[in-house]
Amino acid sequence: MASLYLNSLLPLPPSSHPQKLLESSSSSSLSTSNCNEVALKPIVVNGDPPTFVSAPARRIIAVGDLHGDLSKARDALQIAGVLSSDGLDHWIGEDTVLVQVGDILDRGDDEIAILSLLRSLDDQAKANGGAVFQVNGNHETMNVEGDYRYVDARAFDECTDFLDYLEDYGQNWDKAFKNWIFESRQWKEDRRNSQTYWDQWNVVKRQKGVIARSVLFRPGGRLACELSRHGVILRVNNWVFCHGGLLPHHVAYGVERINREVSTWMRSSADDYEDSPQMPFIATRGYDSVVWSRLYSRETSDLDDYQIDQISTILQQTLEAVGAKAMVVGHTPQLSGVNCEYGCGIWRVDVGMSSGVLDSRPEVLEIRGDKARVIRSNRDRLHELQVADYI
Repeated sequence: MASLYLNSLLPLPPSSHPQKLLESSSSSSLSTSNCNEVALKPIVVNGDPPTFVSAPARRIIAVGDLHGDLSKARDALQIAGVLSSDGLDHWIGEDTVLVQVGDILDRGDDEIAILSLLRSLDDQAKANGGAVFQVNGNHETMNVEGDYRYVDARAFDECTDFLDYLEDYGQNWDKAFKNWIFESRQWKEDRRNSQTYWDQWNVVKRQKGVIARSVLFRPGGRLACELSRHGVILRVNNWVFCHGGLLPHHVAYGVERINREVSTWMRSSADDYEDSPQMPFIATRGYDSVVWSRLYSRETSDLDDYQIDQISTILQQTLEAVGAKAMVVGHTPQLSGVNCEYGCGIWRVDVGMSSGVLDSRPEVLEIRGDKARVIRSNRDRLHELQVADYI
Protein backbone atom coordinates (compact mmCIF):
# COMPACT_ATOMS: atom_id res chain seq x y z
CA MET A 1 0.00 0.00 0.00
CA ALA A 2 1.47 3.33 -1.03
CA SER A 3 2.61 5.68 1.69
CA LEU A 4 1.46 9.27 1.95
CA TYR A 5 3.48 11.72 3.98
CA LEU A 6 1.79 15.09 4.36
CA ASN A 7 3.41 18.27 5.55
CA SER A 8 2.67 19.87 8.89
CA LEU A 9 -0.26 22.23 9.43
CA LEU A 10 -0.15 25.38 7.34
CA PRO A 11 -1.01 28.71 9.03
CA LEU A 12 -4.71 29.39 9.14
CA PRO A 13 -6.04 32.45 7.32
CA PRO A 14 -6.61 35.33 9.73
CA SER A 15 -10.12 35.89 11.05
CA SER A 16 -11.46 38.80 13.01
CA HIS A 17 -13.37 36.48 15.30
CA PRO A 18 -11.48 33.26 16.04
CA GLN A 19 -13.35 31.09 18.51
CA LYS A 20 -11.50 29.02 21.08
CA LEU A 21 -13.61 25.96 21.84
CA LEU A 22 -11.88 24.38 24.79
CA GLU A 23 -8.45 23.85 26.24
CA SER A 24 -7.95 20.47 27.81
CA SER A 25 -6.62 20.74 31.34
CA SER A 26 -5.09 17.30 31.20
CA SER A 27 -2.39 15.76 29.08
CA SER A 28 -3.26 13.23 26.40
CA SER A 29 -0.98 10.34 25.49
CA LEU A 30 -0.57 10.49 21.73
CA SER A 31 0.92 7.95 19.35
CA THR A 32 4.19 9.71 18.53
CA SER A 33 7.59 8.41 17.65
CA ASN A 34 9.04 9.19 21.09
CA CYS A 35 5.84 8.30 22.97
CA ASN A 36 5.95 11.58 24.89
CA GLU A 37 2.82 12.88 26.54
CA VAL A 38 1.75 16.13 24.90
CA ALA A 39 -0.50 18.72 26.52
CA LEU A 40 -3.23 19.50 24.00
CA LYS A 41 -3.61 23.01 22.71
CA PRO A 42 -7.16 24.35 22.36
CA ILE A 43 -9.25 23.91 19.24
CA VAL A 44 -9.57 27.26 17.47
CA VAL A 45 -12.36 27.92 14.97
CA ASN A 46 -12.25 30.69 12.39
CA GLY A 47 -15.27 31.76 10.38
CA ASP A 48 -19.00 31.89 10.94
CA PRO A 49 -20.09 29.27 10.09
CA PRO A 50 -16.88 27.36 10.96
CA THR A 51 -14.53 27.32 7.99
CA PHE A 52 -10.95 26.97 9.22
CA VAL A 53 -10.23 24.88 12.30
CA SER A 54 -6.96 24.37 14.11
CA ALA A 55 -7.17 21.18 16.17
CA PRO A 56 -3.61 20.37 17.21
CA ALA A 57 -2.78 16.72 17.89
CA ARG A 58 -6.42 15.65 17.60
CA ARG A 59 -7.65 12.38 16.17
CA ILE A 60 -10.10 13.20 13.36
CA ILE A 61 -12.97 10.96 12.26
CA ALA A 62 -14.78 11.54 8.95
CA VAL A 63 -18.24 10.02 8.46
CA GLY A 64 -20.02 9.91 5.11
CA ASP A 65 -23.64 10.28 4.02
CA LEU A 66 -26.22 9.10 6.59
CA HIS A 67 -29.53 9.75 4.78
CA GLY A 68 -31.95 9.49 7.67
CA ASP A 69 -30.79 6.11 8.98
CA LEU A 70 -30.31 6.59 12.72
CA SER A 71 -29.35 2.98 13.36
CA LYS A 72 -26.53 3.04 10.81
CA ALA A 73 -25.45 6.47 12.04
CA ARG A 74 -25.06 5.07 15.54
CA ASP A 75 -23.20 2.04 14.18
CA ALA A 76 -20.75 4.28 12.33
CA LEU A 77 -20.12 6.43 15.40
CA GLN A 78 -19.65 3.37 17.57
CA ILE A 79 -17.04 1.75 15.32
CA ALA A 80 -15.32 5.14 15.27
CA GLY A 81 -15.09 4.94 19.05
CA VAL A 82 -16.95 8.18 19.76
CA LEU A 83 -20.45 6.93 20.75
CA SER A 84 -21.34 4.64 23.63
CA SER A 85 -23.01 1.35 22.78
CA ASP A 86 -25.31 1.33 25.83
CA GLY A 87 -28.13 3.19 24.07
CA LEU A 88 -27.55 6.35 26.12
CA ASP A 89 -25.80 8.21 23.28
CA HIS A 90 -22.86 9.34 25.37
CA TRP A 91 -19.74 10.80 23.79
CA ILE A 92 -16.78 8.52 24.52
CA GLY A 93 -14.40 9.99 21.95
CA GLU A 94 -12.57 12.20 24.47
CA ASP A 95 -10.74 14.91 22.44
CA THR A 96 -11.56 13.46 19.01
CA VAL A 97 -12.80 15.78 16.27
CA LEU A 98 -15.73 14.32 14.30
CA VAL A 99 -16.64 15.62 10.83
CA GLN A 100 -19.82 14.51 9.06
CA VAL A 101 -19.67 15.41 5.36
CA GLY A 102 -23.33 16.05 4.61
CA ASP A 103 -26.49 14.39 3.27
CA ILE A 104 -28.12 13.63 6.57
CA LEU A 105 -31.47 14.40 4.97
CA ASP A 106 -33.68 12.37 2.59
CA ARG A 107 -34.11 8.64 1.89
CA GLY A 108 -34.66 7.81 5.58
CA ASP A 109 -37.08 8.57 8.40
CA ASP A 110 -34.90 9.74 11.31
CA GLU A 111 -33.34 12.88 9.85
CA ILE A 112 -34.13 15.29 12.68
CA ALA A 113 -33.10 12.68 15.24
CA ILE A 114 -29.65 12.42 13.62
CA LEU A 115 -29.27 16.20 13.57
CA SER A 116 -30.25 16.27 17.24
CA LEU A 117 -27.78 13.48 18.06
CA LEU A 118 -24.88 15.33 16.44
CA ARG A 119 -25.74 18.54 18.29
CA SER A 120 -25.88 16.65 21.59
CA LEU A 121 -22.55 14.96 20.86
CA ASP A 122 -20.97 18.31 19.97
CA ASP A 123 -21.83 19.70 23.41
CA GLN A 124 -20.42 16.60 25.08
CA ALA A 125 -17.30 16.57 22.89
CA LYS A 126 -16.48 20.21 23.67
CA ALA A 127 -16.56 19.40 27.37
CA ASN A 128 -13.82 16.84 26.73
CA GLY A 129 -11.56 18.85 24.44
CA GLY A 130 -13.08 17.54 21.19
CA ALA A 131 -15.66 18.82 18.73
CA VAL A 132 -18.28 17.75 16.20
CA PHE A 133 -18.54 19.51 12.85
CA GLN A 134 -20.90 19.08 9.91
CA VAL A 135 -20.82 20.29 6.32
CA ASN A 136 -24.05 20.59 4.39
CA GLY A 137 -24.60 18.46 1.29
CA ASN A 138 -26.84 18.77 -1.73
CA HIS A 139 -29.78 17.13 0.06
CA GLU A 140 -29.64 19.77 2.80
CA THR A 141 -29.68 22.60 0.25
CA MET A 142 -32.42 20.86 -1.77
CA ASN A 143 -34.71 20.72 1.26
CA VAL A 144 -34.12 24.36 2.14
CA GLU A 145 -34.98 25.15 -1.47
CA GLY A 146 -38.22 23.14 -1.11
CA ASP A 147 -37.18 20.18 -3.25
CA TYR A 148 -38.74 17.17 -1.50
CA ARG A 149 -38.37 14.58 -4.27
CA TYR A 150 -36.26 12.24 -2.14
CA VAL A 151 -38.06 12.62 1.17
CA ASP A 152 -39.22 9.36 2.75
CA ALA A 153 -42.95 9.37 3.58
CA ARG A 154 -42.13 8.62 7.22
CA ALA A 155 -39.80 11.63 7.31
CA PHE A 156 -42.82 13.85 6.68
CA ASP A 157 -44.34 12.19 9.74
CA GLU A 158 -41.24 13.03 11.78
CA CYS A 159 -41.64 16.69 10.78
CA THR A 160 -45.28 16.66 11.89
CA ASP A 161 -44.37 15.04 15.20
CA PHE A 162 -41.47 17.41 15.75
CA LEU A 163 -43.66 20.50 15.31
CA ASP A 164 -46.18 19.12 17.81
CA TYR A 165 -43.30 18.26 20.13
CA LEU A 166 -42.00 21.83 19.97
CA GLU A 167 -45.29 23.08 21.37
CA ASP A 168 -44.74 20.90 24.45
CA TYR A 169 -41.48 22.78 25.06
CA GLY A 170 -43.04 26.20 24.70
CA GLN A 171 -40.87 26.84 21.66
CA ASN A 172 -37.68 26.50 23.76
CA TRP A 173 -35.68 25.58 20.69
CA ASP A 174 -32.31 24.61 22.11
CA LYS A 175 -33.73 22.38 24.82
CA ALA A 176 -36.28 20.81 22.50
CA PHE A 177 -33.81 20.17 19.68
CA LYS A 178 -31.14 18.60 21.87
CA ASN A 179 -33.70 16.36 23.59
CA TRP A 180 -35.38 15.13 20.40
CA ILE A 181 -32.85 12.30 20.04
CA PHE A 182 -34.11 10.95 23.38
CA GLU A 183 -37.81 11.60 22.72
CA SER A 184 -38.17 10.73 19.05
CA ARG A 185 -38.33 6.97 19.52
CA GLN A 186 -41.44 7.20 21.71
CA TRP A 187 -43.13 9.60 19.29
CA LYS A 188 -42.34 7.21 16.45
CA GLU A 189 -43.73 4.24 18.34
CA ASP A 190 -46.89 6.13 19.29
CA ARG A 191 -47.48 7.08 15.67
CA ARG A 192 -46.89 3.52 14.50
CA ASN A 193 -49.36 2.17 17.05
CA SER A 194 -52.03 4.64 15.99
CA GLN A 195 -51.70 4.03 12.25
CA THR A 196 -54.35 2.25 10.23
CA TYR A 197 -54.27 0.51 6.89
CA TRP A 198 -55.87 3.54 5.23
CA ASP A 199 -53.26 6.05 6.41
CA GLN A 200 -51.10 5.40 3.35
CA TRP A 201 -53.83 7.01 1.21
CA ASN A 202 -54.63 9.81 3.63
CA VAL A 203 -54.05 12.90 1.51
CA VAL A 204 -54.76 15.31 4.36
CA LYS A 205 -52.14 13.59 6.52
CA ARG A 206 -49.58 13.81 3.71
CA GLN A 207 -50.33 17.49 3.14
CA LYS A 208 -49.89 18.15 6.84
CA GLY A 209 -46.46 16.53 6.68
CA VAL A 210 -45.42 18.59 3.65
CA ILE A 211 -46.55 21.80 5.35
CA ALA A 212 -44.67 20.85 8.53
CA ARG A 213 -41.51 20.19 6.54
CA SER A 214 -41.84 23.50 4.74
CA VAL A 215 -42.27 25.37 8.02
CA LEU A 216 -39.13 23.74 9.41
CA PHE A 217 -36.81 23.75 6.40
CA ARG A 218 -37.72 26.81 4.32
CA PRO A 219 -35.22 29.69 4.55
CA GLY A 220 -35.61 31.16 8.02
CA GLY A 221 -37.30 28.00 9.34
CA ARG A 222 -36.12 26.39 12.57
CA LEU A 223 -34.22 23.53 10.93
CA ALA A 224 -32.93 25.70 8.10
CA CYS A 225 -31.42 27.96 10.75
CA GLU A 226 -29.96 24.89 12.45
CA LEU A 227 -28.35 23.85 9.15
CA SER A 228 -27.07 27.41 8.68
CA ARG A 229 -24.75 26.85 11.65
CA HIS A 230 -22.66 24.67 9.32
CA GLY A 231 -20.87 25.58 6.11
CA VAL A 232 -20.36 23.60 2.92
CA ILE A 233 -16.55 23.70 3.19
CA LEU A 234 -14.44 23.01 6.27
CA ARG A 235 -10.70 22.79 6.70
CA VAL A 236 -9.42 21.04 9.82
CA ASN A 237 -5.66 21.32 10.12
CA ASN A 238 -4.43 20.43 6.61
CA TRP A 239 -7.45 18.36 5.60
CA VAL A 240 -10.36 19.93 3.74
CA PHE A 241 -13.86 18.46 3.94
CA CYS A 242 -16.81 19.07 1.63
CA HIS A 243 -19.70 17.08 0.25
CA GLY A 244 -19.20 16.96 -3.51
CA GLY A 245 -15.82 18.45 -4.26
CA LEU A 246 -13.88 21.69 -4.06
CA LEU A 247 -12.56 23.18 -7.30
CA PRO A 248 -10.11 26.03 -8.04
CA HIS A 249 -12.85 28.52 -8.94
CA HIS A 250 -14.54 27.88 -5.58
CA VAL A 251 -11.35 28.82 -3.74
CA ALA A 252 -10.87 31.86 -5.97
CA TYR A 253 -14.41 32.99 -5.12
CA GLY A 254 -13.60 32.68 -1.42
CA VAL A 255 -14.19 29.74 0.90
CA GLU A 256 -15.41 31.87 3.82
CA ARG A 257 -17.53 33.91 1.40
CA ILE A 258 -19.22 30.75 0.08
CA ASN A 259 -19.98 29.49 3.58
CA ARG A 260 -21.27 32.87 4.67
CA GLU A 261 -23.55 33.25 1.65
CA VAL A 262 -25.05 29.76 2.01
CA SER A 263 -25.59 30.32 5.74
CA THR A 264 -27.23 33.72 5.14
CA TRP A 265 -29.55 32.23 2.52
CA MET A 266 -30.61 29.43 4.86
CA ARG A 267 -31.41 31.61 7.84
CA SER A 268 -32.98 34.58 6.03
CA SER A 269 -36.74 34.47 5.61
CA ALA A 270 -38.48 35.91 2.56
CA ASP A 271 -39.54 38.88 4.69
CA ASP A 272 -35.90 40.02 4.81
CA TYR A 273 -35.83 40.73 1.07
CA GLU A 274 -38.13 42.17 -1.53
CA ASP A 275 -38.13 38.73 -3.09
CA SER A 276 -37.21 35.34 -1.65
CA PRO A 277 -33.57 34.84 -0.59
CA GLN A 278 -31.27 33.94 -3.46
CA MET A 279 -29.56 30.57 -3.40
CA PRO A 280 -25.76 30.89 -3.78
CA PHE A 281 -25.29 29.28 -7.19
CA ILE A 282 -21.57 28.55 -6.96
CA ALA A 283 -22.07 26.39 -3.87
CA THR A 284 -25.40 24.70 -4.39
CA ARG A 285 -26.39 24.62 -8.06
CA GLY A 286 -24.90 22.90 -11.06
CA TYR A 287 -22.66 19.88 -11.36
CA ASP A 288 -19.52 21.93 -10.74
CA SER A 289 -20.84 23.35 -7.46
CA VAL A 290 -19.40 22.44 -4.06
CA VAL A 291 -22.25 20.12 -3.04
CA TRP A 292 -22.93 18.53 -6.45
CA SER A 293 -19.52 17.99 -8.03
CA ARG A 294 -18.62 14.37 -8.83
CA LEU A 295 -15.29 15.10 -10.52
CA TYR A 296 -13.20 13.34 -7.88
CA SER A 297 -15.65 10.47 -7.40
CA ARG A 298 -15.27 8.95 -10.85
CA GLU A 299 -13.51 5.60 -10.94
CA THR A 300 -10.07 5.96 -12.48
CA SER A 301 -10.62 2.62 -14.24
CA ASP A 302 -13.28 4.40 -16.32
CA LEU A 303 -10.90 7.22 -17.31
CA ASP A 304 -8.09 7.43 -19.82
CA ASP A 305 -4.62 8.68 -18.90
CA TYR A 306 -5.33 12.20 -20.14
CA GLN A 307 -8.46 12.52 -18.00
CA ILE A 308 -6.64 11.17 -14.96
CA ASP A 309 -3.83 13.70 -15.42
CA GLN A 310 -6.34 16.53 -15.84
CA ILE A 311 -8.28 15.64 -12.69
CA SER A 312 -5.06 15.14 -10.73
CA THR A 313 -3.88 18.59 -11.80
CA ILE A 314 -7.19 20.21 -10.83
CA LEU A 315 -7.07 18.49 -7.45
CA GLN A 316 -3.51 19.61 -6.74
CA GLN A 317 -4.31 23.18 -7.78
CA THR A 318 -7.31 23.19 -5.46
CA LEU A 319 -5.41 21.77 -2.50
CA GLU A 320 -2.59 24.25 -2.93
CA ALA A 321 -5.03 27.14 -3.19
CA VAL A 322 -6.93 26.19 -0.02
CA GLY A 323 -3.78 25.29 1.93
CA ALA A 324 -4.57 21.60 2.34
CA LYS A 325 -2.80 18.35 1.58
CA ALA A 326 -5.86 16.12 1.13
CA MET A 327 -9.61 16.40 0.57
CA VAL A 328 -12.41 14.26 2.04
CA VAL A 329 -15.73 14.04 0.17
CA GLY A 330 -19.02 12.16 0.26
CA HIS A 331 -21.93 12.37 -2.21
CA THR A 332 -21.20 9.34 -4.41
CA PRO A 333 -21.58 5.87 -2.83
CA GLN A 334 -18.40 3.83 -3.14
CA LEU A 335 -19.09 0.17 -3.81
CA SER A 336 -15.55 -0.69 -2.72
CA GLY A 337 -15.90 1.16 0.59
CA VAL A 338 -13.93 4.17 1.80
CA ASN A 339 -11.00 4.68 -0.57
CA CYS A 340 -8.51 7.19 -1.88
CA GLU A 341 -7.24 8.17 -5.33
CA TYR A 342 -4.70 10.49 -6.94
CA GLY A 343 -1.91 9.69 -4.51
CA CYS A 344 -4.47 9.77 -1.68
CA GLY A 345 -5.05 13.45 -2.34
CA ILE A 346 -8.77 12.64 -2.35
CA TRP A 347 -10.59 10.39 0.13
CA ARG A 348 -14.14 9.21 -0.65
CA VAL A 349 -16.14 8.28 2.45
CA ASP A 350 -19.74 7.78 1.26
CA VAL A 351 -20.31 4.02 1.44
CA GLY A 352 -24.10 4.17 0.99
CA MET A 353 -24.66 2.85 4.51
CA SER A 354 -28.26 4.06 4.79
CA SER A 355 -30.98 1.47 4.26
CA GLY A 356 -32.45 3.96 1.81
CA VAL A 357 -29.32 3.80 -0.37
CA LEU A 358 -27.18 0.62 -0.44
CA ASP A 359 -27.75 -0.58 3.13
CA SER A 360 -24.03 -1.34 3.31
CA ARG A 361 -21.94 -1.84 6.42
CA PRO A 362 -20.66 1.38 8.01
CA GLU A 363 -17.10 2.54 7.45
CA VAL A 364 -15.33 5.67 8.67
CA LEU A 365 -12.03 7.38 7.98
CA GLU A 366 -9.63 7.94 10.87
CA ILE A 367 -7.02 10.68 10.50
CA ARG A 368 -4.04 11.08 12.81
CA GLY A 369 -1.70 13.87 11.90
CA ASP A 370 -0.89 13.46 8.22
CA LYS A 371 -1.95 9.85 7.83
CA ALA A 372 -5.30 8.12 7.48
CA ARG A 373 -6.82 4.67 7.68
CA VAL A 374 -10.24 3.07 7.21
CA ILE A 375 -12.17 1.55 10.10
CA ARG A 376 -14.99 -0.84 9.26
CA SER A 377 -17.09 -3.44 11.02
CA ASN A 378 -16.14 -7.06 10.35
CA ARG A 379 -18.99 -9.14 8.95
CA ASP A 380 -21.44 -6.56 10.29
CA ARG A 381 -20.49 -7.42 13.87
CA LEU A 382 -19.63 -4.13 15.51
CA HIS A 383 -17.48 -5.65 18.25
CA GLU A 384 -15.12 -7.06 15.61
CA LEU A 385 -13.35 -4.34 13.67
CA GLN A 386 -11.02 -4.28 10.71
CA VAL A 387 -8.58 -1.43 10.21
CA ALA A 388 -6.42 -0.68 7.22
CA ASP A 389 -2.81 0.41 7.70
CA TYR A 390 -2.20 4.14 7.94
CA ILE A 391 -1.20 5.62 4.59
